[in-house]
Amino acid sequence: MNQEIHWDNIAPTYDDEVFDVFKSDKNKILARYFKKHANKNNVATDFGCGTGKSFPYLAPSFKHIQALDISAECINIARQLEFTNITYKRADLTQSTVKIPPAHFGLCCNVAILPKPEDNLNIIKTVHRGLRKNGSAIFVVPSMESMLFSSWRLMDWYKKEDVSPDKIPVHEFNYFNVDKTDLIQGIIDINGVRTKHYTASELHVLFNEAGLTITNKKKLEYDWSTEFNTPPSWLKAPYPWDWMIECKRLA
Repeated sequence: MNQEIHWDNIAPTYDDEVFDVFKSDKNKILARYFKKHANKNNVATDFGCGTGKSFPYLAPSFKHIQALDISAECINIARQLEFTNITYKRADLTQSTVKIPPAHFGLCCNVAILPKPEDNLNIIKTVHRGLRKNGSAIFVVPSMESMLFSSWRLMDWYKKEDVSPDKIPVHEFNYFNVDKTDLIQGIIDINGVRTKHYTASELHVLFNEAGLTITNKKKLEYDWSTEFNTPPSWLKAPYPWDWMIECKRLA
């Protein structure tokens, strides 16, 4: 899939089609970490800014924001937001040739989710190159453990309604309609788009390979309505989640 064309096509309906992590974060963990790293004298880079969902959080917290995205159409929409301390650049973050002035802080929210493992590692390496020494970054990525947990809870839901696992409609698990090697690598079919999901242990291996040191790893929890159209009232914590990784460039 051509990522540039894909995101150019989605740009006009981005707000409807793309999950809003910032608004859905039940415990407002992202907001706390933005506050932790905020510095009006520093520069931050949004690696994969889309149409600018992060700008209300980043722009007031830093002197300058560098906004990067593969989609010129998304950038054009982001430019219409009323922020004066943001510059924009179209960039394919999977390419090692991307030139980025090093920043004090970086955000990469659900960008390293491509179906090719090498592309995601390259994105993480691009963030490494785009940070100053001792600079920090926040990543948000889908959790493979959460996907499996949500599927288990769905089976439990059916069980409470006296439906055995073999009688659950096949379409309920369409997201697992990928080949074995994809599944092992955490590739899940989300509405026809093969999307990378990560295990906690895998993240440590990949970030170490990219030269970034993980300093914190948190669950960004969401309501069950993000997984199911009409979740029952008894379906409560633990909630589905994405992984939030705080990391640092030490060298």
